[in-house]
Amino acid sequence: MSFALIQKVNDEQKKSAVVDVRSGDTVRVYQKIKEGAKERIQMFEGVVIRTDNKKSHTSRITVRKVTSGVGVEKSFLLHSPLVEKVEVVRRAKVRRNYLSFLRGRSGKSARLVAKNFDRDATNAAGKAAPAKEAETEEVK
Repeated sequence: MSFALIQKVNDEQKKSAVVDVRSGDTVRVYQKIKEGAKERIQMFEGVVIRTDNKKSHTSRITVRKVTSGVGVEKSFLLHSPLVEKVEVVRRAKVRRNYLSFLRGRSGKSARLVAKNFDRDATNAAGKAAPAKEAETEEVK
């Protein structure tokens, strides 16, 4: 009985549609930043080196990029209200979930082999559902 209640609460906290993000993808994450009374959206683009708890409301990705020769990694909770949207820019062929070996590599050895995919269809999954939510809110 309590498990069903916990499951119901978890499902309510999830965003209705999140883009299917996998390890090895190059993504753009748009995140809300609050500075005092102002709010802006900041973009972070890099390679997904880790995915955690994909089916849960605590699903998380770790994104890595190299800026001015310094590696920067950020973790994002996919269902967080601060994450505006996630766009998959490029998909790569990888054979593991945690790509920690990329930390020790730079230049050509850090490249991943690209894989063909339908970019528009993948990114449309995250856009279509919020519009439906807005329609249902107006009907109420």
